[in-house]
Amino acid sequence: MSRFLFIEPFYGGSHKYFADGLIQKSCHEIDLYSLPARFWKWRMRGASVYAVQHIKDLMRYEAIIVSNMLSVSDFKALAGPDLPPVILYFHENQILYPLAEGETEDLHYGFTDFISALCADSIIFNSEFHMKAFLKGIPPFLSRFPDFRPSSSIEKIQTKCQVIPPGCHLDPEPYIPVERPENPVIIWNHRWEHDKNPEDFFEVLFELDSEGIPFSLAVLGERYTTSPEIFSIAEQKLKDRIIHFGYAENYSDYKAILNSGNIVISTAFQENFGISIIEAIGSGNFPLLPNRLSYKEIIPEEFHKFCLYKNKKDLINKLKKLISHYDPQLLRKLVEKNKRYDWNQIIAQYDLYLEQKKNPVNRDFYQDLSI
Repeated sequence: MSRFLFIEPFYGGSHKYFADGLIQKSCHEIDLYSLPARFWKWRMRGASVYAVQHIKDLMRYEAIIVSNMLSVSDFKALAGPDLPPVILYFHENQILYPLAEGETEDLHYGFTDFISALCADSIIFNSEFHMKAFLKGIPPFLSRFPDFRPSSSIEKIQTKCQVIPPGCHLDPEPYIPVERPENPVIIWNHRWEHDKNPEDFFEVLFELDSEGIPFSLAVLGERYTTSPEIFSIAEQKLKDRIIHFGYAENYSDYKAILNSGNIVISTAFQENFGISIIEAIGSGNFPLLPNRLSYKEIIPEEFHKFCLYKNKKDLINKLKKLISHYDPQLLRKLVEKNKRYDWNQIIAQYDLYLEQKKNPVNRDFYQDLSI
């Protein structure tokens, strides 16, 4: 058994979910060093310095896994030449992250991602879509700087990249009703932020509500200091439809609400994988997703015509049809295909990858020589 270190400067949401799952399921010994999930800009700038100052004996590990919230260039420079190989995991990237209305872009954070990719020994992306979009986005991103721009080095970065989807905790046999639910539960289980486009989601539900179409609503997902105003509007406007509204305080409550659902919808502008969708499908919810981003990748092609919509009008039509014409056989097939994302199926890819990327030098022997 090999020993690794996972540094997660933003230990919350999908970052926490992935780190905990990998550590729990891997056959390797993986230590975790984490910082709270707040002040993401400060994490990208300061976490590398803090980690080097506070983690004792980095050399005892055979490789170090870091998320993209850590500046790899700063980390490697400060830790010194004997640092074990650094594996960079991209959950998201700041080169392509959409801005909220009124927000001013700071190119330094995208540049940090670019430099981290150059400096990492190897790189994992959570989807093919994410990897290709990041690599394609580098040249136009660099062109926005005033002069003496570095080359994009795409070839150098690309040779270090591999796609391994994050594992998910899925029910082995979720409950799937035989008969059409009279009052189907629609699930929102995404972050309460602008890039998830909650306005379109709730506007669709407002239309169904005005037409008297039967449904109930469960709104889950992480809420930060501020959230789009549409959530408070929807809480009042759809109050007679709501069975849950807010963050589930523990994972068992979250899973119980997912298990009570029938339909999960995304209207996101930004999504690089979609753990929340995979979990919802794994709990027996039929997905309606925009025909863009990583959704075309995580949903098997044979289900695209049922699950992916072109625009808001198409979403409304598909949702109405789904409510009135329930197809348990189709849902069962999709749930079965979705099981390929269970941690028990995915973990072998990570274990093999870590074994291949670890430092070939035996760390105990290396330490003995340096005494």
